[in-house]
Amino acid sequence: MTKKIKVAILISGRGSNMQEIVKSCESENFPAEVVLVLSNKADAEGLKFAQERKIKTAFVSHREFSSREDFDKKVSEEIEKSGAEIICLAGFMRLLSGWFVSRWFDRLINIHPSLLPEFKGADAVGDAIKAGAKKSGCTVHFVREEMDSGPIILQAEVEVAASDTKEILAAKILKEEHRIYPEALKIVCNKIA
Repeated sequence: MTKKIKVAILISGRGSNMQEIVKSCESENFPAEVVLVLSNKADAEGLKFAQERKIKTAFVSHREFSSREDFDKKVSEEIEKSGAEIICLAGFMRLLSGWFVSRWFDRLINIHPSLLPEFKGADAVGDAIKAGAKKSGCTVHFVREEMDSGPIILQAEVEVAASDTKEILAAKILKEEHRIYPEALKIVCNKIA
């Protein structure tokens, strides 16, 4: 039996990457277990999935806090209570404060729908299409204070066809995200186990 590193996953929506991570963790020889799924939205679909899997969930509304750091401190408190050692961001649509990034330094990972350092930011897929990119993909990386800038753990590439719309390209990339995010988590867990 592999030692399981405890993981918290932060989501804001359906959490399709969270679901892939949870499914991977159900394998006996996967080196992680999800102990918390937290969302800043009470109606995030992913919370239902986690509850059905008997995973602890939490909701923390960013609207109840006067600053980003106060919100992040409450989120961090919930994560610490769960015993999680690593945090995966999976469609968590909040920028995190410098305080949070420092507190969880090298224990905080994210997935981004581009081959970083290309196309940082919220509309990476649209930006790739606008730029006429011939290839795009996704990147799992450690989070740093500067957005989409931390050390890369794993990347996957997809071809961009001339006929690809933003939706078609996003779907191609998401398929790769589902494949590499659990793989990247495994790499990180094996390093700290």
